[in-house]
Amino acid sequence: MSELPVTARPRPRAFWADVRFLLGIALVIVSIAGVWFVVAAARQTAPVFAAARTIVPGQAVDADDLRVVEVALGPLEDAYASPATLTPGAVATRTVAAGELVPRDAVGDAAQARTTTIVIRSATAVPAAVAAGATVEVWAAPQLERGVYDTPRILVASATVVSVDRDESMMGSAGTAVELVISRADVAAALAAIADGSSLSVVPSSGTTP
Repeated sequence: MSELPVTARPRPRAFWADVRFLLGIALVIVSIAGVWFVVAAARQTAPVFAAARTIVPGQAVDADDLRVVEVALGPLEDAYASPATLTPGAVATRTVAAGELVPRDAVGDAAQARTTTIVIRSATAVPAAVAAGATVEVWAAPQLERGVYDTPRILVASATVVSVDRDESMMGSAGTAVELVISRADVAAALAAIADGSSLSVVPSSGTTP
């Protein structure tokens, strides 16, 4: 009786030679590295400016108005003013509330400022909520004769409050003195209204908070 030929079985490949195994190891390594880089980036902080007090448009921005804070901003770091980017003589181009980080576009060159400040005395009571940084309207009632005024109309549609002095004893004048930032385009009309004795009133803009 003849013997059957014996077929040799192929040796199994080592598991570490399997391409899928190697690919899995590579994915695990990449995943761990990615998490590490994310955590490391989150821990990196940069010095930027925050407003030490409310800053209003047209105001010169100096060291007393700012404080340096360390924050983790990642790719947004360049969007905020820092000791390395703020130039001397810069002025605010918009309102920055106290404690808010100062965006780079919120400060600019004084030569390009299109606003100025004036002080008016409001003939009507100024609400307690109106404070530095609030947006208000200025209404004017032209004087027809002594003690008689025409219908009020909007003189300045949008102004930003710098300060409010509610001390009625100041210089013996009644009313509240309000320092405002207004557009240079409104200056002539505002000064004319003050000069001709118009009754001026400061009114909070609808839905605006200081």
